[in-house]
Amino acid sequence: MAKHLAEILVLTAGTCVAATGARADQGSYVPCDNGLRCVMAPCPSNSALDLATGKIVKGVWIDIDGLPQQDKALDLSDKLYAGKVVVAGTVENRPHTFNGKQYSLPTLVATGIERAAKDSERAHCSSR
Repeated sequence: MAKHLAEILVLTAGTCVAATGARADQGSYVPCDNGLRCVMAPCPSNSALDLATGKIVKGVWIDIDGLPQQDKALDLSDKLYAGKVVVAGTVENRPHTFNGKQYSLPTLVATGIERAAKDSERAHCSSR
């Protein structure tokens, strides 16, 4: 009986550690238009403020394909452009192809909309 209880506790602890590890990669970001324009791709015109570190990820692409349907139903283009929402997700380098050339660019992979952004959180946006 004690052996089975110990096994259950070890399995439960392992599951908790695994779940915590998965969430540790998630962050909260305020993405917005950075005001930069260019003539040749790649030139993503977005940046994202990492709320955990205060660092700005420049030139980030925003992938909203993984958002839940209710978040996709929001008028996201304007909200993302102006930095009006806090987005849950991860920033990872992903391949993008332009004019036959492949580039590895930072991509904010959005998994959810957390809340409205505060004015102080969107201070890095050009379209405040």
